[in-house]
Amino acid sequence: MAQEPSGRRDVYQTVTDTIIEMIEAGAGRFEMPWHTTGAALDRPVNVASGAAYRGVNIVTLWSVAIRRGYAAALWGTYRQWAKIGAQVKKGEAGSPIVFYKRIEPGEDNESPGRRDRLIARLSWVFNGEQVDGFEPPKVTAASEVVAVQSVESLVRRTGAIVRYGGDMAYYTPAGDHIQMPPPAQFTGTATSSPTEAFYGTLLHELVHWSGAKHRLDRDLVDRFGIEAYAVEELIAEIGAAFLCCELRVTPTARRDHAAYVDHWLRVMRADKRAIVSAASRASQATEYLLALDATERLSA
Repeated sequence: MAQEPSGRRDVYQTVTDTIIEMIEAGAGRFEMPWHTTGAALDRPVNVASGAAYRGVNIVTLWSVAIRRGYAAALWGTYRQWAKIGAQVKKGEAGSPIVFYKRIEPGEDNESPGRRDRLIARLSWVFNGEQVDGFEPPKVTAASEVVAVQSVESLVRRTGAIVRYGGDMAYYTPAGDHIQMPPPAQFTGTATSSPTEAFYGTLLHELVHWSGAKHRLDRDLVDRFGIEAYAVEELIAEIGAAFLCCELRVTPTARRDHAAYVDHWLRVMRADKRAIVSAASRASQATEYLLALDATERLSA
């Protein structure tokens, strides 16, 4: 029978351990799990509801899918696959996702006077390539021209100011603008073209731009203290990957982040909720930027 772990586990520790394992399995020290694919990623979707996963569940399922070589973007629990007539293959291991269950006062034998609250729980899902009786749909990769147009459109419609020059990419809060090296300075990687490397970096800086005080006001000092800067870089890294997914751009590893990878691993090992928090903020930034784009489209 397929392996679907049972029993009560530490939700955040289980998810964090899964992501750490996948990062450590990377071929390059500067790479994150989603950098090992040669094509744009698809957002993981639940086979029963058709809803896309969010936050840390995207990171977890991407990591597992890429390391195990799954091309399918559909996931479901053992029972969800069974309901559509598919059978999880014998011996297949499930992947952890987080969901939140509302607990009514007194339901968990705590103080009956407490208000209802959300409790994190684990569920285990299987990829479409782990089941029999299901044919994953074929996905056609977007052309580079389409991907470039989609990023240019997003950046233009958000109203972000982008300036070109120098050899460093960064967002400066003082000037409230993004600074980018000229596109010709980008050489690409084994998994992406120079053009995609340029636009992947631009999306990374656009996520930083979203966190300004007069936008999302993403102040991480209270939550992460001296690690706030490194966590902000992790949020931008994950947020850029989410945007790359939406815009059909291949996620690109940045060699200047080589030093960050070990730092991120240390933060995750010390704080089991760090990656969940970072991925949640990355989702918020992604949705904020895409909503700006949609608003501009409607008013144009």
